[in-house]
Amino acid sequence: MLSEVEWQAIAISLKVAGSAVGWIMLPGVAIAWLLARHEFRGKTLLDSLLHLPLVLPPVVVGYLLLISLGRQGWLGQWLDSLFGITLPFTWQGAAIAGGVMAFPLLVQAVRLSLEAVDPKLEAAASTLGAGRWRVFFTVTLPLTVPGLLTGTVLAFARALSEFGATITFASNIPGQTRTLPLALYTLIQSPGKEAAAARLCVISIVIAMLSLVISQWLSRHARRRLRERDG
Repeated sequence: MLSEVEWQAIAISLKVAGSAVGWIMLPGVAIAWLLARHEFRGKTLLDSLLHLPLVLPPVVVGYLLLISLGRQGWLGQWLDSLFGITLPFTWQGAAIAGGVMAFPLLVQAVRLSLEAVDPKLEAAASTLGAGRWRVFFTVTLPLTVPGLLTGTVLAFARALSEFGATITFASNIPGQTRTLPLALYTLIQSPGKEAAAARLCVISIVIAMLSLVISQWLSRHARRRLRERDG
Protein backbone atom coordinates (compact mmCIF):
# COMPACT_ATOMS: atom_id res chain seq x y z
CA MET A 1 0.00 0.00 0.00
CA LEU A 2 1.06 3.54 -0.68
CA SER A 3 1.85 5.81 2.23
CA GLU A 4 0.19 9.15 2.83
CA VAL A 5 3.31 10.93 1.58
CA GLU A 6 3.22 8.96 -1.67
CA TRP A 7 -0.48 9.65 -2.23
CA GLN A 8 0.25 13.30 -1.54
CA ALA A 9 2.96 13.36 -4.21
CA ILE A 10 0.58 11.80 -6.74
CA ALA A 11 -2.17 14.31 -5.93
CA ILE A 12 0.22 17.27 -6.20
CA SER A 13 1.56 15.95 -9.51
CA LEU A 14 -1.93 15.63 -11.01
CA LYS A 15 -2.88 19.10 -9.78
CA VAL A 16 0.31 20.67 -11.11
CA ALA A 17 0.13 18.93 -14.50
CA GLY A 18 -3.57 19.74 -14.95
CA SER A 19 -3.00 23.39 -14.09
CA ALA A 20 0.02 23.53 -16.41
CA VAL A 21 -2.05 22.30 -19.36
CA GLY A 22 -4.85 24.69 -18.43
CA TRP A 23 -2.74 27.84 -18.59
CA ILE A 24 -0.89 26.94 -21.80
CA MET A 25 -3.95 25.83 -23.79
CA LEU A 26 -5.18 29.16 -25.19
CA PRO A 27 -1.76 30.71 -25.92
CA GLY A 28 -0.62 27.38 -27.34
CA VAL A 29 -3.48 27.18 -29.84
CA ALA A 30 -3.08 30.87 -30.73
CA ILE A 31 0.66 30.58 -31.44
CA ALA A 32 0.17 27.32 -33.35
CA TRP A 33 -2.43 29.03 -35.54
CA LEU A 34 -0.11 32.02 -36.07
CA LEU A 35 2.79 29.82 -37.13
CA ALA A 36 0.65 27.56 -39.32
CA ARG A 37 -1.35 30.22 -41.10
CA HIS A 38 0.87 33.30 -41.42
CA GLU A 39 4.24 34.31 -42.82
CA PHE A 40 5.86 37.24 -41.05
CA ARG A 41 9.25 38.68 -40.26
CA GLY A 42 10.77 36.99 -37.26
CA LYS A 43 8.80 33.75 -37.68
CA THR A 44 11.95 31.64 -37.63
CA LEU A 45 13.13 33.40 -34.47
CA LEU A 46 9.75 32.85 -32.76
CA ASP A 47 9.78 29.20 -33.78
CA SER A 48 13.31 28.80 -32.38
CA LEU A 49 12.42 30.50 -29.09
CA LEU A 50 9.37 28.30 -28.82
CA HIS A 51 11.48 25.15 -28.98
CA LEU A 52 14.19 26.35 -26.57
CA PRO A 53 12.73 24.47 -23.56
CA LEU A 54 13.21 21.23 -25.50
CA VAL A 55 16.95 21.76 -25.98
CA LEU A 56 17.94 23.77 -22.91
CA PRO A 57 18.75 21.95 -19.66
CA PRO A 58 15.57 22.11 -17.54
CA VAL A 59 17.59 23.63 -14.69
CA VAL A 60 18.41 26.58 -16.97
CA VAL A 61 14.71 27.06 -17.69
CA GLY A 62 13.98 26.95 -13.96
CA TYR A 63 16.71 29.50 -13.28
CA LEU A 64 15.36 31.84 -15.96
CA LEU A 65 11.92 31.56 -14.39
CA LEU A 66 13.42 32.29 -10.98
CA ILE A 67 15.22 35.47 -12.05
CA SER A 68 12.20 36.72 -14.01
CA LEU A 69 9.28 35.65 -11.79
CA GLY A 70 11.04 35.73 -8.42
CA ARG A 71 10.23 38.50 -5.97
CA GLN A 72 13.21 40.50 -7.21
CA GLY A 73 12.65 39.59 -10.86
CA TRP A 74 11.47 42.14 -13.40
CA LEU A 75 8.05 40.50 -13.69
CA GLY A 76 7.82 38.84 -10.30
CA GLN A 77 8.43 42.13 -8.48
CA TRP A 78 5.55 43.69 -10.40
CA LEU A 79 3.21 40.78 -9.66
CA ASP A 80 4.11 40.88 -5.97
CA SER A 81 3.69 44.63 -5.52
CA LEU A 82 0.47 45.04 -7.51
CA PHE A 83 -1.37 41.75 -6.93
CA GLY A 84 0.44 40.10 -4.03
CA ILE A 85 1.22 37.09 -6.25
CA THR A 86 4.31 35.07 -5.37
CA LEU A 87 5.09 32.15 -7.66
CA PRO A 88 8.47 30.68 -6.58
CA PHE A 89 8.30 27.80 -4.08
CA THR A 90 4.55 27.27 -4.58
CA TRP A 91 2.56 24.61 -6.44
CA GLN A 92 1.44 27.36 -8.84
CA GLY A 93 5.09 27.97 -9.61
CA ALA A 94 5.53 24.25 -10.26
CA ALA A 95 2.61 24.48 -12.71
CA ILE A 96 4.31 27.40 -14.45
CA ALA A 97 7.54 25.42 -14.77
CA GLY A 98 5.75 22.34 -16.04
CA GLY A 99 3.72 24.40 -18.50
CA VAL A 100 6.80 26.10 -19.94
CA MET A 101 8.48 22.74 -20.52
CA ALA A 102 5.31 21.24 -22.06
CA PHE A 103 4.39 24.26 -24.19
CA PRO A 104 6.43 23.30 -27.30
CA LEU A 105 4.83 19.85 -27.44
CA LEU A 106 1.33 21.29 -27.41
CA VAL A 107 2.11 23.94 -30.02
CA GLN A 108 3.85 21.48 -32.33
CA ALA A 109 0.98 18.97 -32.24
CA VAL A 110 -1.66 21.64 -32.90
CA ARG A 111 0.44 23.30 -35.58
CA LEU A 112 0.92 20.07 -37.52
CA SER A 113 -2.80 19.42 -37.29
CA LEU A 114 -3.61 22.92 -38.55
CA GLU A 115 -1.19 22.58 -41.45
CA ALA A 116 -2.94 19.35 -42.45
CA VAL A 117 -6.32 21.09 -42.82
CA ASP A 118 -7.21 21.59 -46.50
CA PRO A 119 -7.38 25.37 -47.13
CA LYS A 120 -10.04 24.70 -49.77
CA LEU A 121 -12.48 23.73 -47.03
CA GLU A 122 -11.93 27.03 -45.26
CA ALA A 123 -12.20 28.92 -48.55
CA ALA A 124 -15.47 27.14 -49.35
CA ALA A 125 -16.92 28.15 -45.98
CA SER A 126 -15.85 31.74 -46.58
CA THR A 127 -17.52 31.86 -50.00
CA LEU A 128 -20.75 30.69 -48.35
CA GLY A 129 -20.71 33.79 -46.17
CA ALA A 130 -19.00 32.57 -43.01
CA GLY A 131 -16.76 35.09 -41.28
CA ARG A 132 -13.18 34.43 -40.26
CA TRP A 133 -14.03 33.43 -36.69
CA ARG A 134 -16.96 31.30 -37.75
CA VAL A 135 -14.74 29.46 -40.24
CA PHE A 136 -12.19 28.87 -37.49
CA PHE A 137 -14.69 27.52 -34.95
CA THR A 138 -16.87 25.50 -37.33
CA VAL A 139 -14.31 24.21 -39.85
CA THR A 140 -10.69 24.63 -38.78
CA LEU A 141 -10.93 23.84 -35.07
CA PRO A 142 -13.03 20.65 -35.43
CA LEU A 143 -10.57 19.33 -38.00
CA THR A 144 -7.67 19.95 -35.63
CA VAL A 145 -9.29 18.15 -32.69
CA PRO A 146 -7.12 15.00 -33.05
CA GLY A 147 -3.94 17.06 -32.91
CA LEU A 148 -5.31 19.17 -30.06
CA LEU A 149 -6.15 16.08 -28.02
CA THR A 150 -2.76 14.53 -28.71
CA GLY A 151 -0.95 17.74 -27.79
CA THR A 152 -2.98 18.12 -24.60
CA VAL A 153 -2.25 14.63 -23.34
CA LEU A 154 1.45 14.82 -24.27
CA ALA A 155 1.73 18.21 -22.56
CA PHE A 156 0.06 16.77 -19.47
CA ALA A 157 2.50 13.85 -19.41
CA ARG A 158 5.48 16.19 -19.90
CA ALA A 159 4.38 18.49 -17.10
CA LEU A 160 3.76 15.48 -14.88
CA SER A 161 7.31 14.24 -15.37
CA GLU A 162 9.14 17.58 -15.09
CA PHE A 163 12.00 17.62 -12.57
CA GLY A 164 14.80 20.12 -13.24
CA ALA A 165 12.77 23.27 -13.86
CA THR A 166 10.39 22.42 -11.01
CA ILE A 167 13.04 21.83 -8.34
CA THR A 168 14.90 25.00 -9.40
CA PHE A 169 11.88 27.31 -9.49
CA ALA A 170 9.46 25.72 -7.01
CA SER A 171 11.90 23.72 -4.83
CA ASN A 172 11.11 20.35 -3.23
CA ILE A 173 8.69 21.21 -0.45
CA PRO A 174 6.74 18.29 1.07
CA GLY A 175 2.99 18.70 0.68
CA GLN A 176 3.35 21.73 -1.57
CA THR A 177 5.69 21.26 -4.53
CA ARG A 178 6.96 17.69 -4.09
CA THR A 179 5.65 16.05 -7.26
CA LEU A 180 6.21 12.42 -8.24
CA PRO A 181 9.67 12.98 -9.77
CA LEU A 182 10.79 15.02 -6.77
CA ALA A 183 9.38 12.46 -4.32
CA LEU A 184 11.18 9.69 -6.20
CA TYR A 185 14.43 11.68 -6.09
CA THR A 186 14.01 12.23 -2.35
CA LEU A 187 13.40 8.52 -1.71
CA ILE A 188 16.44 7.53 -3.76
CA GLN A 189 18.57 9.78 -1.55
CA SER A 190 17.14 8.23 1.65
CA PRO A 191 18.62 4.96 2.97
CA GLY A 192 16.11 2.14 3.38
CA LYS A 193 13.55 3.69 1.04
CA GLU A 194 14.27 1.48 -1.97
CA ALA A 195 10.86 -0.21 -1.89
CA ALA A 196 8.99 3.10 -1.76
CA ALA A 197 11.16 4.45 -4.59
CA ALA A 198 10.38 1.36 -6.68
CA ARG A 199 6.64 1.85 -6.10
CA LEU A 200 6.76 5.47 -7.25
CA CYS A 201 8.85 4.44 -10.26
CA VAL A 202 6.20 1.90 -11.28
CA ILE A 203 3.43 4.44 -10.72
CA SER A 204 5.23 6.97 -12.90
CA ILE A 205 5.59 4.42 -15.70
CA VAL A 206 1.92 3.42 -15.45
CA ILE A 207 0.73 7.04 -15.59
CA ALA A 208 2.99 7.77 -18.56
CA MET A 209 1.75 4.68 -20.42
CA LEU A 210 -1.87 5.54 -19.67
CA SER A 211 -1.30 9.05 -21.03
CA LEU A 212 0.12 7.70 -24.29
CA VAL A 213 -2.65 5.11 -24.68
CA ILE A 214 -5.35 7.70 -23.97
CA SER A 215 -3.72 10.10 -26.43
CA GLN A 216 -3.77 7.49 -29.20
CA TRP A 217 -7.34 6.41 -28.41
CA LEU A 218 -8.67 9.97 -28.35
CA SER A 219 -6.97 10.81 -31.65
CA ARG A 220 -8.37 7.73 -33.38
CA HIS A 221 -11.83 8.36 -31.94
CA ALA A 222 -11.78 12.01 -33.05
CA ARG A 223 -10.64 11.07 -36.57
CA ARG A 224 -13.37 8.42 -36.79
CA ARG A 225 -16.01 10.95 -35.75
CA LEU A 226 -14.77 13.41 -38.37
CA ARG A 227 -14.90 10.75 -41.10
CA GLU A 228 -18.42 9.77 -40.06
CA ARG A 229 -19.52 13.40 -40.11
CA ASP A 230 -17.97 14.06 -43.53
CA GLY A 231 -19.22 10.77 -44.92
